Amino acid sequence: MTDVNVTSTRWRKSSYSGGTGGECVELAVVSSGVLLRDSKDPDGPWLGLTVEAARALMSQVRAR
Repeated sequence: MTDVNVTSTRWRKSSYSGGTGGECVELAVVSSGVLLRDSKDPDGPWLGLTVEAARALMSQVRAR
């Protein structure tokens, strides 16, 4: 996913993130999959996942 233009990507905050800051995750859907990043560091690193990998991750998170 090196061809992703992150600056023009529309990010949205997780519905599980609180309004007081802290640990918030943002995600963006792009043509090649899903991107995840820390909302406190929008210019920092991001994790790119295929749709299948993102679904598997969400399933694991929900199971805990």
